[in-house]
Amino acid sequence: MSSERRAISSGSKFEKLAGYSRAVVDGEWVFVSGTAGHSPDGSISDDVEIQTRQSLSTISAALGEAGAALSDIVQVRVYVADRADVMTVSKVLGETFADPRPTNTTIICGFPVEEIKVEIETVALKR
Repeated sequence: MSSERRAISSGSKFEKLAGYSRAVVDGEWVFVSGTAGHSPDGSISDDVEIQTRQSLSTISAALGEAGAALSDIVQVRVYVADRADVMTVSKVLGETFADPRPTNTTIICGFPVEEIKVEIETVALKR
């Protein structure tokens, strides 16, 4: 049994530089790479809430191209640079996801680019 497998690109220069796809569609599954809060023009806000919302907007666009939506997400991994920002990020996620909410693992970590405060990775199952 074979399934459709294809890559989705957001056009980010980082995809080619680091050798990854924004998302990979494999059958009904959509795997979205860790997505920081860069705007389409490459700029990034210093506000963690704005970064979180932009990350989700980029994820939503990739899911849309795959024929899925934020409501199809079954798993979220959230990487946050500063423990003090976890509640702000969590508030945005709480506003974004409705029941049944996806699973969520949140990790405090460092990023290779200092201005990144949050990165979100998702797995979705198309309905």
